[in-house]
Amino acid sequence: MPHDTLLLIGRDTSRATPYETHARRLRERGVATDVRVLTYDHEPRRELRDELVAIDADRVFALPMTVAHDHTTVTDVPAALEEVDAETHYCEPVGRSPLLTEALRDRAAAAVPEAADSSVALVAFGSSGKPYQRQVTEYHAERLRERSAFGEVEPCYLLQNPAVECVRYNLTHDHAVAVPLFLAPTDATETQIPAKLDLDRGGLAYTDTLGDHPLVTEAVATAVETARTMADTRTPQTFEATLAATNRPMATDGEGD
Repeated sequence: MPHDTLLLIGRDTSRATPYETHARRLRERGVATDVRVLTYDHEPRRELRDELVAIDADRVFALPMTVAHDHTTVTDVPAALEEVDAETHYCEPVGRSPLLTEALRDRAAAAVPEAADSSVALVAFGSSGKPYQRQVTEYHAERLRERSAFGEVEPCYLLQNPAVECVRYNLTHDHAVAVPLFLAPTDATETQIPAKLDLDRGGLAYTDTLGDHPLVTEAVATAVETARTMADTRTPQTFEATLAATNRPMATDGEGD
């Protein structure tokens, strides 16, 4: 049995993040021999170098703790992982996991009735030039429409249209809630989005991020097992080849967690 290390790699948002909670659950489940959380501010290669060089494992599975890739997780994080002296596999972000649809449904249903007279606004960061986070958001919005009893589900974004500041005018039902499609609290979820939603006016509930929801942990475990299955059924490759094989382009995205 190889010694596998799982790295949960996320941004340091200067706020309490759920990453360690997920890591603890994954350790308890035995998802890998070792599970570690690594966070960076702006420069993953420089900031994570010492921790990555010190890893002693046969294989490393690295998962970016973000809903969809941004420029940093597509370029800088893979470059940082080249410092690891082990067979390294880069996992997909969990943003397109159907498990997250159920987690979003739970967040919404805790704030408004899951009924035909309730509206849900699904709020994401978005991107001014890339379609991929929009694809992730609309994927969950469509699944919520099909699999829940909410009267309507409308996606909106900080950096593209439909804009978050307009969404309250597009919701038509008696009860309304905005659910941020983020894995952890950030300045966007704590300050920018509430301000743009004008929550002080009332009439619109606002939930926590996906945070430490158990289904996020489950989605991470599933992503790791998928990467492990791929690793076990093909000949060893360089890190660059592994990244190309495991990183689907349509999950690549813009700016948010």
